[in-house]
Amino acid sequence: MVNKCLFPVAGYGTRFLPATKSMPKEMLPVVNKPLVQYGVEEAIEAGMQDISFITGRGKRAIADHFDISYELEHQIQGTGKEDYLASIRNVLDQGCFSFTRQREMKGLGHAILTGENMIGDNPFGVILSDDLCINQSGDGIMSQMVKLYEQFRCSIVAIMEVPEDQVHKYGVIKGDAMKDGLYRIDSMVEKPKQEDAPSNLAIIGRYILTPDIFNILKDTQPGKNGEIQITDALLKQAERGLVLGYKFQGKRFDCGSVDGFVEATNFCYENIYNAK
Repeated sequence: MVNKCLFPVAGYGTRFLPATKSMPKEMLPVVNKPLVQYGVEEAIEAGMQDISFITGRGKRAIADHFDISYELEHQIQGTGKEDYLASIRNVLDQGCFSFTRQREMKGLGHAILTGENMIGDNPFGVILSDDLCINQSGDGIMSQMVKLYEQFRCSIVAIMEVPEDQVHKYGVIKGDAMKDGLYRIDSMVEKPKQEDAPSNLAIIGRYILTPDIFNILKDTQPGKNGEIQITDALLKQAERGLVLGYKFQGKRFDCGSVDGFVEATNFCYENIYNAK
């Protein structure tokens, strides 16, 4: 039912300069795999095989990664080094990839709206590659959310508890608990001051959205930082119907920060790479 996933990857990655001066931040390797590939694998595991990227200038390396490199294939054919390509070959076999550009950086809401032609009138996932999510004990985060969508047929955002002095970094929700870990959202604020935050339940980079979000985004005025915020559109959607917040099972690493990126690399090296 949810077979499309949108990846907004047009950001500049300024917190990783100078490394991101000439390469997309989404291509930074967590051990031996680009950050964006972890997200694509999570989407495919959830049944989202139609992968769409919202890119920008200087992001061609992402399209090249999700394509065949004939010269490389020829050079290592028949050697043990072919095994290193197993994970990306598996992704290429299962996924269908499309790309469009976000010409101006006008916020996440605008990036999602840019993908309307690739999504059409279908429910879809959104994955922010900066958030690396891993669940070693069961389904990936998007798989968990797809199961909820099949039950409730509404937009769903992934949430987690964060320290109160960190709420200014996130969109923050307020809602009524429907059951353990699931909330019906009635309010959300983008990057509030600590004293203005409605809770410490923060939205992280996993969404399932219904297609009516596009018309709402078209009518959404720029908000925080002069950007079109997806939280503003989701709040309108919640006022008209149902939007859920889901406290997911698994670990999340903020790979948009250097500290989070190093933490993710250490975790993946110890628990995934060395476990092979």
